[in-house]
Order: sequence, then structure tokens, then C-alpha cells
Amino acid sequence: MHFTEEIDREALAQMQPIAESDQFAIYAAGADTYVLVQRHASRPWTALRLSGDGLFRVGSLLIEAMRHLYRDVASNLSPNNARRSSDNTRPTR
Repeated sequence: MHFTEEIDREALAQMQPIAESDQFAIYAAGADTYVLVQRHASRPWTALRLSGDGLFRVGSLLIEAMRHLYRDVASNLSPNNARRSSDNTRPTR
């Protein structure tokens, strides 16, 4: 794994884009190596270079983080949680 504070955009032009969003992209750099790039409009582009194995390992960690985030968001939106919150606000007799 290697972090690059400012990646050369010309170097990226030589790589195959694999996935892109508005701010991020993943490029195949060759030799089972991938580059995750943050393409920020007003700052230099930064990059994280990962081996294929590293990509799988980091990917599984990201999935766990997304599950954690989803559980928190889903629990706040859950009808069961809404009922518990409203039960706590009912006046006692």
C-alpha cells in the first residue's frame, strides 16, 4: 500500500479506469495493482495504490464499515425504534 499526496494526471491517462464516481475513481495500474484516486476539484488529486490482495482486504473492511453505518441509519428509521421513542414521551398516569 502506498499513499500519494499528489498523483500525476498524465500517469493516470496511461492506466485503465475500472470504476468512477463524481469524486473517486479506481484505475488498474498493471501487475495486479490498483489505484484509488480522490479527484477533488479545487485540490491536488490524491491516490492510494493497493495490490490485488490489499484491494480485497480493504474492500472487506469497507463492507463492514458500510454495514455498521447502515445498521445505525436503519435503526433510526425503524418503525420499532419510532414506537419506542414515542412510548418514552407518553405522559404517565
